[in-house]
Amino acid sequence: METNKFSKFSAEFLGTLVLVLMGCGSAVIAGANGTTGVGLLGISFAFGLSVVAMAYAIGHISGCHINPAISIGMVVAGRMKPTEAAYYILAQVLGGIAGAALLYLIAANQNGFEMKEWALGSNGWGTGYLGGYNTTAAFIGEATFTFIFLLVIFGATSTKNINGGFAGLAIGLSLVLIHIVGIKITGVSVNPARSIGPALLSGGLALKQVWLFAVAPVIGAILSAVVWKTVLEKHN
Repeated sequence: METNKFSKFSAEFLGTLVLVLMGCGSAVIAGANGTTGVGLLGISFAFGLSVVAMAYAIGHISGCHINPAISIGMVVAGRMKPTEAAYYILAQVLGGIAGAALLYLIAANQNGFEMKEWALGSNGWGTGYLGGYNTTAAFIGEATFTFIFLLVIFGATSTKNINGGFAGLAIGLSLVLIHIVGIKITGVSVNPARSIGPALLSGGLALKQVWLFAVAPVIGAILSAVVWKTVLEKHN
């Protein structure tokens, strides 16, 4: 029996909510600094493990995209209809906002909480943001990391892959890898919904810079889909 649209919408909404709450929450609550914080490696694993967990929780319902760039990439690769991708993306963006809102409600009830620039685990770049990388580095990084991420997804979920049962693990670990390299550059988005939620609530520079995290990952996803469809998968 085919899963209905509402179930898929709900799965994508909840999956993206969990990704933002747990991934961004690892930075906001568990912390990246100090001897008691989880550090950048811990944050990297929090994002990756969120994807692994959701892949096995909702993968059989919606495919666990929880990322507009993935849904767009699937359309370009011919694996998804545009009309289906549209309501996936709506669910993902709403889920990202809800996840950021939940994180805010939790974090705001700590003594001394203050909404600073790039709050709630927002993505960003430039002076004052982590490594201080410029716009060019941020754009190239996001597009390249998304390109790589989508290649892993296309390969891991291919019907020709005999190890398809481990797709969720491979995809989650690839996100860990990308975060290990890229956190200092942009905080790592590779996912417009992950960026939009925290940026809307944070405002300021996070909201002004969110355009890059909507554009660059989509470009990376489209390029990855084209390469996969016309070069890699074509000859298999």
